[in-house]
Amino acid sequence: MEVFLQQLINGLTLGSIYGLIAIGYTMVFGIIGMVNFAHGDVFMVSSFIALIVFLILTAWLGISSIALALLIVLVVAMILTGLWGWAIERVAYRPLRGSFRLAPLISAIGVSIFLSNFVQVAQGARNKSTPPLLSGGITLMESESYTVFLSYKQCLIMAVTAVLLTGFWYLVQRTPFGRAQRACEQDRKMAALLGIDVDRTISLTFVLGAALAAVAGVLYLLYYGTVSFSDGFVPGVKAFTAAVLGGIGSLPGAVLGGLIIGLIEVFWSAYFSIEYKDVAAFSILAIVLIFMPSGILGRAEVEKV
Repeated sequence: MEVFLQQLINGLTLGSIYGLIAIGYTMVFGIIGMVNFAHGDVFMVSSFIALIVFLILTAWLGISSIALALLIVLVVAMILTGLWGWAIERVAYRPLRGSFRLAPLISAIGVSIFLSNFVQVAQGARNKSTPPLLSGGITLMESESYTVFLSYKQCLIMAVTAVLLTGFWYLVQRTPFGRAQRACEQDRKMAALLGIDVDRTISLTFVLGAALAAVAGVLYLLYYGTVSFSDGFVPGVKAFTAAVLGGIGSLPGAVLGGLIIGLIEVFWSAYFSIEYKDVAAFSILAIVLIFMPSGILGRAEVEKV
């Protein structure tokens, strides 16, 4: 029982990070119908931005308060990564918006390769690590052979994910910008005829998705304490899988899919073979999509003719 509870906590923590990245995927897909395959590498870039800013604050400026440093790191990472998202949309996607469907996909893959190689050249191929930023936690259960421990880092990650999911759901469902997003999702030409600035709405969606990736990147660095130029691909693929599993286009579905993927990986690694945890996750995805093609919370699209 103790092992089960500890793995449940670990799985929810990992799934929360996947869920934050998946929200960015599902927001972009919902508004322009394209999978932004560069999103995972935007997440990786945000982790490096967070690492560099943290080192500047602590080593150069001498800020000793970890809480203040993390807050500044989070704000700066969101702003700079949001600018990356805006630039990527403006340069790589907007000129190809009216072309055939494969052109933006090829451009997204190109941007992903560019970001990965740019960070590799700029920061080197070795892993970059930080000292433990947040230590301590709560002992939930203790026996002679095992202790169930909930760290403050895990509490922070799950709490931030819950708050951001609630905030972005409210943004999409209850604000004028959210209505503009949903209008562009349904029919961009009609939305433009009704006075909605489609280009601005799409750009802001990319900025918000990148900012969420920045939050995930900061939490990833906080949790694992290390980052590499190759850390964008695998979490990006897992987050995209989570978005599809939960129902791409649904914000709660993206987080739910992330939690499911995280739990599958952690439990499979604990009770079976760690080498096949990815096989287990993608197998569950295939089984779910066979019976629920739109995902768990996704809605089937009805096309008017």
